[in-house]
Amino acid sequence: MAAERRGTPALGVMTEAFVDAAEAMAGALGDAAYGFAVISHPVSSATDAGLRARAEATLHQLSAQLGCPPGTA
Repeated sequence: MAAERRGTPALGVMTEAFVDAAEAMAGALGDAAYGFAVISHPVSSATDAGLRARAEATLHQLSAQLGCPPGTA
């Protein structure tokens, strides 16, 4: 959010275990409706295939937030 306030486009990604904290922080920073991609937790112990699946899910969610058709962002 700080980058966006300085004029740098940014998108957020959060694992499902931290959604409540991310929503609370966004509210505290004045943007309770701030959208971010939500991926499966945990990331640190995920296999290569698991990381790839998370990355693909992230791209789909962020593309939707940008209003881009799937596979174009």
